[in-house]
Amino acid sequence: MTRDIVIIGGGVIGLAIAVELKLRGTKVTVLCRDFPAAAAHAAAGMLAPDAEEITDEAMKSLCWRSRSLYPEWTSKLEDLTGLNTGYWPCGILAPVYEGQERQDVRIQENKGESPAYWLEKAAIHQYQPGLGEDVVGGWWYPEDAQVNNQALARVLWAAAESLGVELKDGITVEGLLQQQGQVVGVQTNTGIIQAEHYVLATGAWANELLPLPVTPRKGQMLRVRVPESVPELPLKRVLFGENIYIVPRRDRSIIIGATSEDVGFTPHNTPAGIQTLLQGAIRLYPQLQNYPIQEFWWGFRPATPDELPILGTSHCSNLTLATGHYRNGILLAPITAALIADFIVEQKSDPLLSHFHYSRFQTQASTTPMFTHSANFSNGHAKNPPLPTLDSSLIIAGKSFHSRLMTGTGKYRSIEEMQQSVVASGCEIVTVAVRRVQTKAPGHEGLAEALDWSRIWMLPNTAGCQTAEEAIRVARLGREMAKLLGQEDNNFVKLEVIPDPKYLLPDPIGTLQAAEQLVKEGFAVLPYINADPMLAKRLEDVGCATVMPLASPIGSGQGLKTTANIQIIIENAKIPVVVDAGIGAPSEASQAMELGADALLINSAIALAQNPAAMAQAMNLATVAGRLAYLAGRMPIKTYASASSPVTGTIS
Repeated sequence: MTRDIVIIGGGVIGLAIAVELKLRGTKVTVLCRDFPAAAAHAAAGMLAPDAEEITDEAMKSLCWRSRSLYPEWTSKLEDLTGLNTGYWPCGILAPVYEGQERQDVRIQENKGESPAYWLEKAAIHQYQPGLGEDVVGGWWYPEDAQVNNQALARVLWAAAESLGVELKDGITVEGLLQQQGQVVGVQTNTGIIQAEHYVLATGAWANELLPLPVTPRKGQMLRVRVPESVPELPLKRVLFGENIYIVPRRDRSIIIGATSEDVGFTPHNTPAGIQTLLQGAIRLYPQLQNYPIQEFWWGFRPATPDELPILGTSHCSNLTLATGHYRNGILLAPITAALIADFIVEQKSDPLLSHFHYSRFQTQASTTPMFTHSANFSNGHAKNPPLPTLDSSLIIAGKSFHSRLMTGTGKYRSIEEMQQSVVASGCEIVTVAVRRVQTKAPGHEGLAEALDWSRIWMLPNTAGCQTAEEAIRVARLGREMAKLLGQEDNNFVKLEVIPDPKYLLPDPIGTLQAAEQLVKEGFAVLPYINADPMLAKRLEDVGCATVMPLASPIGSGQGLKTTANIQIIIENAKIPVVVDAGIGAPSEASQAMELGADALLINSAIALAQNPAAMAQAMNLATVAGRLAYLAGRMPIKTYASASSPVTGTIS
């Protein structure tokens, strides 16, 4: 059975998303490896964006928005289940010791931010009796709160169950089955499970399924209990100290946490970890040394290099990411659920999501064109902010590329010119004619050694093939050639079927026949075609990775002669559109990208230029400029003039 949405991960984040999606009318299945082992069970439930003094503006905004959702969100869950989440808007107190930096009073009510109040020594000891004698003051954060994290996890599970979410515990996801830039199923210990859309919410284990920079950060914790001999709760608000926090619960238990250890998935509590916690907690609130210990436990927070979550789209069009929440998973559960549900159900992407996209961890290649480097826009001031990042990576058959310019290896006057041009172009994909390499055609004799194939992705092409049968055979040879050069997983092929020797126009019927067979054999097919919207759609339907319409006859340098048809192809395609053949000048390259093309393949215009390397760099700049112009959105064309300077408020 095909399900609408499968959520991988049954912690608080995965369950919160499941509940929200189910309330919006979707069918949802949650795959959970081990519900009691989820990070939520090992947290303390603090809702503390102010106490934690989050400095990243986007993260601060995300946390504030989520905290503001908590009263209504927990009330909704409690109504659904009849269970209590333990939400308690108790505020958080952050005591400060002698010698710690004391800041001036910061009351920020009028700036749209949460207020924070400084309490002198007498005030803080009066407000919370029993603090350590060396506490000399502290900050009061009245809008911070707490929730019983373990109760919240149970309530979310019960809410999902009551709404009809299919909950499957004890399921280990072993891999994601990916084809042509889509997830087509998840391999589990019980078999393959399929859906239309997938959400990765596996927390600290995300890196086991995708190359995301999420690592486990172990946290040890313990719980003490206020003895029955103490008539009422002596501690009624969260204490947030230096490397220690103390969280009282209404059931008379008190949570003490937490260490932060970069030790992988090493389990168990340690004497050193527990000793550190007890020393810090007793210094902050000495009465704790007389309370009986109830239990110790540990858990693994999902940490990222910048300690911010990974949210939103992935390299696969039907896979959404919701992981890496580090120590704010409980706090961010309601806003994560709302934003991810908006994105999946309504295709509405909140502007905040762009700050948490996985692509922020991808390093740019050393050949990044100088035009896009922020240093070139500093106007002599090093602190000027860089240009905003508008673009995401180019994804072809699940593989990510930074450059949107592809080049070739033919027609150069020498191997050296070709090498210089490839570097100057900044490209990451180079197409190679399999037959020319086989026959050691001029310019192709030492091609295997001429380029660094550890940095460049080979795109074997079937140039010279006049029939579908020939193209299929040459494609198979191309795959083996890529393997010999160390690209074992390279199944790309640029499909060319060209029986016409004069105009070199591709055969649409032969191309479609060859594409169908090659897709069945597991190739990522990039077909070179006439700018025919109907053919492009048929090729997409049979599973091609891209379509590559010609701008004008190959090698002609005539520029864009098929603009109208290319626009139709771009509007209808759900796979990348690569404009191939006929581009002669950088202005034409930019124009093709301004139409909305995902990438360009340019060979002759570079190889036949008087200075190929310079032309390669020019094409690179044009590709970047055209893409940015398309993303920026050009002004509307008008039939009349419109003054660029305001006409109101002028001196008469």
